[in-house]
Amino acid sequence: MNKRLTGIGIFIFLIVFIIGIKACTTNENTKNLTTVYVATGGGKEDFISDKEVLKILETKYHLNVVFDTWSNGKTINLPLIREEVGFGNQEIIKQIENKQPVSIHTEQASKYDALFTSDQRFYDYYKLSPKENEAERYPVLAGNLTLNTPIVIYSWKPVVEALINENIVTKTDDVYYITDMNKLITYILEGKKWSDIGLNDLYGNINISSTDPISSSPGATYYGLLLSILGENGINDENLKTNLPKLKQFYEKSGYMNNTPADLFERYLKTGMGGEPMIVDYEKSLIDFANSNQEGFEQIKNDIVILYPKPTIWNSHCFAAFTENGKKLYEALNDKEIGQIAWTKYGFRTGITGENYDVTSLGIGVPKTITSIVSSLKMDYYNELIEYLKEN
Repeated sequence: MNKRLTGIGIFIFLIVFIIGIKACTTNENTKNLTTVYVATGGGKEDFISDKEVLKILETKYHLNVVFDTWSNGKTINLPLIREEVGFGNQEIIKQIENKQPVSIHTEQASKYDALFTSDQRFYDYYKLSPKENEAERYPVLAGNLTLNTPIVIYSWKPVVEALINENIVTKTDDVYYITDMNKLITYILEGKKWSDIGLNDLYGNINISSTDPISSSPGATYYGLLLSILGENGINDENLKTNLPKLKQFYEKSGYMNNTPADLFERYLKTGMGGEPMIVDYEKSLIDFANSNQEGFEQIKNDIVILYPKPTIWNSHCFAAFTENGKKLYEALNDKEIGQIAWTKYGFRTGITGENYDVTSLGIGVPKTITSIVSSLKMDYYNELIEYLKEN
């Protein structure tokens, strides 16, 4: 009996000892972590909170990352300090509430190590000197495009077959491309009906639903793509003025618009071809859906089609490092293992070119690489486009 009790006692001691070692190791690792504060645009919430990603950042790079949510526009008009979004020094938060002047140079303000925008135009613009009435900015030490997803059009097989017959869509290596986007735009501007291209079961005019470019970054990116396509050889002051009226007409024919791509994509899936024959969204939306709702994806994957405009445009999440700690995180986010998680779980292509991915597991037409891309418009052109759309 005594031997048995002794054995049990030793066993319990060993368990407690092992747990103690693990706890000490965990505490030691936590002490050695460098905290990095990042002002972060939307569209990647699940990725930056992914447990595998955070574990790699902690164990491999010894980083504890705090991602604070910022809208893209606020990064230009407000000083990039944590107090602006309700964190950090309470005294400075009170100053902001009382409309007292604060800046990135305010003493005891909680500064950021990096900015992670969800739109390249804001990244490019942040690197410029601020204009009058814009907030002062940190110097950018390092950065670039980090996460990419192209603008695509989601549709349904009968619609795509009709567009192939109209010589608007071409299928190459099991991927569907819109090879005559100008023709499709013309059909919409002319008010052609779905029945005019043989889709008698669909009611109304040919249309592509999108989020509102006035209030939504994805919608603005899409309209920037349309402007680039209409401009053919690039946007300049002359063809901008020529094509803005066409885009305004296109905008007015679009009818009701969702404010977020998530709402639009959900509507597309729920209402089917009759409700949303074609929508504009990101490539990542379907990959994310396929991973988070495998049963739902299996039900619709044989009916839906992804159309890649030729050319298309990246929705680029760009990283700007302001400090050495920010640079460490920028380098860590380029880790191949993190890049693989970004693609397989969330549909983000990484790097400047979008790299080369194994897409066979999806069982739906997704290209390994995206090659036909137009550059993001400059901020001034976007602003002029949006202001023109706002006019009555």
